[in-house]
Amino acid sequence: MSSVYKIIEIIGVSKKGWEDAAREAMTAAAATLRELRVAEVKDMDVTLKENGEIDMFRTKLAVSFKYEKD
Repeated sequence: MSSVYKIIEIIGVSKKGWEDAAREAMTAAAATLRELRVAEVKDMDVTLKENGEIDMFRTKLAVSFKYEKD
């Protein structure tokens, strides 16, 4: 039997770092999506304070999960 997977993009945010931002995103995704398969890091960036210091780390992920028909 073949399977079909859906891919969505999510962004995690953290003050600690990119890895923690990815973990936050996946924790949130796992709370609402079933049968998660793969998460691919698509982009990483930071938001800055006015003085140029890093405020937040952001990690964008492409997440795939098994598509289920209603």
